[in-house]
Amino acid sequence: MKDSIVILTGGGPAPGINTVVGTIAKTFLSKGYRVIGLHGGYSAIFSKEPRYTDMDFFLADSIFNRGGSYLMMSRYKPTQEDFEKNFNETFFKENNIKLLVTVGGDDTASTANRIAKFLKSKNYPIQNIHVPKTIDNDLPLPNNQPTFGYNSAKSEGTRVATTVYEDARTSGTWYLISAMGRSAGHLALGIAASCHYPMVVIPEMFNKTDVSIEKIVKLAISSIVKRQLMGVTYGGVMISEGVFHILSDEDLKNSGVTFSFDAHGHPELGKVSKAQVFNTVLENKMKELGIKVKTRPVEIGYDVRCQTPVAFDLTYCSQLAYGVWKLFHAGETGCMVYVDGRGIATPLYLTDLQDPETGKIPPRLVDITSEEVQNVFKYETHYIKPEDYEAAKKYLANPEEYDFYKILNWEYPQE
Repeated sequence: MKDSIVILTGGGPAPGINTVVGTIAKTFLSKGYRVIGLHGGYSAIFSKEPRYTDMDFFLADSIFNRGGSYLMMSRYKPTQEDFEKNFNETFFKENNIKLLVTVGGDDTASTANRIAKFLKSKNYPIQNIHVPKTIDNDLPLPNNQPTFGYNSAKSEGTRVATTVYEDARTSGTWYLISAMGRSAGHLALGIAASCHYPMVVIPEMFNKTDVSIEKIVKLAISSIVKRQLMGVTYGGVMISEGVFHILSDEDLKNSGVTFSFDAHGHPELGKVSKAQVFNTVLENKMKELGIKVKTRPVEIGYDVRCQTPVAFDLTYCSQLAYGVWKLFHAGETGCMVYVDGRGIATPLYLTDLQDPETGKIPPRLVDITSEEVQNVFKYETHYIKPEDYEAAKKYLANPEEYDFYKILNWEYPQE
């Protein structure tokens, strides 16, 4: 019987998944291996009858440059009981599987870490290699190397945001755009910086003060009023969804927006448009202040996850796939494949990346103090400064309360 490898994909889609899967399949097929693609993410490993596809060259070649994922995905997270009772050892043995390749983000990486430990404890002769994937760019890769899918999502998000900004300029409107990103602001910041948006709000900005809806709205109004003083009647505010998820339940309940609540009394955030929520609160506040500016909500998220990968990700994902072969051939296991800017693949051991208490892989957040990020706030964004206070009194009774640096409790930059 041929030696086999098995590939699964977990979490949400990201451009480049098919490139990784297709290129891994081509590479291992050329080495004489059987390549099995599992459908349903981790649920397949814990199923008595997993759904899978035997991959050949023609299938791999037909998917490698497509968006989406040929292998059906899921967010299934196995419990400890699943490991003890439902792990399908028979599937691995009957198919002579030598390597499990997992493709996913931080949650998938954390589960891959658990599987690596489990396989080691059971002395299963199976190697496990993880390929880091997420449009959120929040996996802790060295040297600020991006996760695959991020650049493609940012490219498509930038296309959408550029069109929205042109509509704002054409119609004299302000748009409130919410971008995906989980707990990190990489995607929102990347899109906003690419489009020169006059305001961007990401969770990492609140490093010296607590986040609140009031402060987020004040940041938006600060930009709107500043542009009014400049004679500019349009613009856009880019907000990371991560900001939404660190707001307190009490703040959300008092926002004036109607939510449904789960069994524990928490607002069900996945059922609402983040852009719509912030736009509603912003409109209410501006009405209270007497500021007559049109605002509209736009959501960027699901529409960028399955797009065709850009050239960067096509090349990068191919290099990651070749790296899987290199690490497998070297006998590596329980690791994440990392490819640096020179194309050199090395292992990142999941045990070295995990939080020692939780066993989870902590997310990589935006380095808010870096020169690259601070340049966005110094040169691209617009907001009220002390020299604007007097003129801003035309719109605001207390302009100091809308000073960007005072809202965030940041020190004024040295010019």
